[in-house]
Amino acid sequence: MDALRSIGMTPFSVILIGVVVLVMLSGIILVVKRYRRCPSNKVLVIYGKVAGAQAAKCLHGGGKFIWPLIQDYAYLTLEPMTIDIELTGALSLKNIRVNVPSTVTVGISTEPDIMNNAAERLLNLRDQEIKDQARDIILGQMRLVIATMEIEEINQNRDKFLQKVNTNVESELNKIGLKVINVNVRDITDASGYIDAIGQKAAAEAINEAKVEVAEAQKKGEIGQVTAVRDKDVSVARLRAESAMGQKEAEKNQRIKVSSYEAEGVAGEAEARRLQEVAVAEQWAKAETGKKNAEREQRVAVAALEADAVGGENQSKASIADANAELARRQAEAKRTGDVALANANRDVLRAEKEAELAKLEKEQLAQIEVEKKKIEVEAEAEAERIRRIAKGEADGVLAKFRAEAEGTQKVLEAKAKGYLELLNACGTKKELAPTLLIIEKLTELVSEQVKAIQNLKIDKITVWDGGGSGSGGSTAGFLKGLIGSLPPMHELARQAGIDLPGVLGQVVDTQATQVASAPPPSAAAPRPRPPTSPAV
Repeated sequence: MDALRSIGMTPFSVILIGVVVLVMLSGIILVVKRYRRCPSNKVLVIYGKVAGAQAAKCLHGGGKFIWPLIQDYAYLTLEPMTIDIELTGALSLKNIRVNVPSTVTVGISTEPDIMNNAAERLLNLRDQEIKDQARDIILGQMRLVIATMEIEEINQNRDKFLQKVNTNVESELNKIGLKVINVNVRDITDASGYIDAIGQKAAAEAINEAKVEVAEAQKKGEIGQVTAVRDKDVSVARLRAESAMGQKEAEKNQRIKVSSYEAEGVAGEAEARRLQEVAVAEQWAKAETGKKNAEREQRVAVAALEADAVGGENQSKASIADANAELARRQAEAKRTGDVALANANRDVLRAEKEAELAKLEKEQLAQIEVEKKKIEVEAEAEAERIRRIAKGEADGVLAKFRAEAEGTQKVLEAKAKGYLELLNACGTKKELAPTLLIIEKLTELVSEQVKAIQNLKIDKITVWDGGGSGSGGSTAGFLKGLIGSLPPMHELARQAGIDLPGVLGQVVDTQATQVASAPPPSAAAPRPRPPTSPAV
């Protein structure tokens, strides 16, 4: 204590300095522990409270301080993931189902936007779960690409197929934060054997051509060793003719087979195999025939040479002359045979082209008929839908009309009920005045109905015999009064309804009693009788 006082420090100052030092050390330790560095094979994902509107911040390389409480972190690995795609039964452009087993290598992308997609959709997922998501996307996109390509194009142009797969799969995998590293197609097969048939056809053609070439080479070598110039020229001419015929025959068969494959598609598998076997048999027969002809000509040439050697030089000269004549004849015959074979080959080619054009025309016409059929079906369905909608609209209109009329009637009845209630309230304790007021309101209509009762009566004339009464107005006035009194009175109608009319409308007077009281006393002279009048209604 004395030492502290000697240097001007108090115990409180020492405690304060110790607290400051402790806080600084704690801060340094916190910074060291919360500062995270990102390895080169990982992506650092910081989530929680981050700058901007993003849900997370991704770093590839470098480091970042992680604020405690408000932030946390996790890592995404960049190691490649290999996914086996067992694609079977994918439908190609010509409706042939193919099997394309492949191996696709994917990984998390290091592009900023795609890294954020990976942080949002793949963080804390196991590798198997990521592979399952990627496998579903890759399968769908590969089926989509195969549906746009023909099976020959997929089999022969692998680069184009892989380019399309990479483009489609890459764009879809980027949505979940992945990128395509490599696509390896292991094999391409089909259930119908179409690819195998194409391979067998090409192999059979190559084998047959090789056999023919070998046989021709052997034939040329043996003939060259044992024959003279004469037989060599004849053989060369014959071989050229046969070569032209074989070439035209092969071209004809090739065009016929190509047209058959294009017209029949998948259903032509069996036909293609049959044509393949026929072609193999034909080529084999040609090869055997050429070989036998070569052997026969070889034997003939050898025998001729031996005969020429025994016959002597003179006979040889004669044979040479005869051979020259025979050579000319055979050259002419060979040329004629070659021309005939060439003409026949051209005829077969034209016939095959004609059949191909007819098949193509028939295919186009059938396609047009199918299009017209579909068009008629669509128009019929549209017309039926239009009729259904018109009927539904008319039914809705009728229903709305009845609803509106019902609502109007209900509102009129409600208004009348409200008016009647206010009328009863206005009458107060004299509720019997309410019917009287209602009848006064309908008085005009009642009088109109009374007038209608007699408006169609035909009254020719009215004759009044005046009895000389001295009442006021005379007998004529009394008659008219009686006539009006004979009409259905309003007071009687009101009395039948159980109501009393107001005094302003007058009072009911007993007409018969009044007439009896005012009648003159009987006199000796009887009054003149009145003729009957037409009844008044």
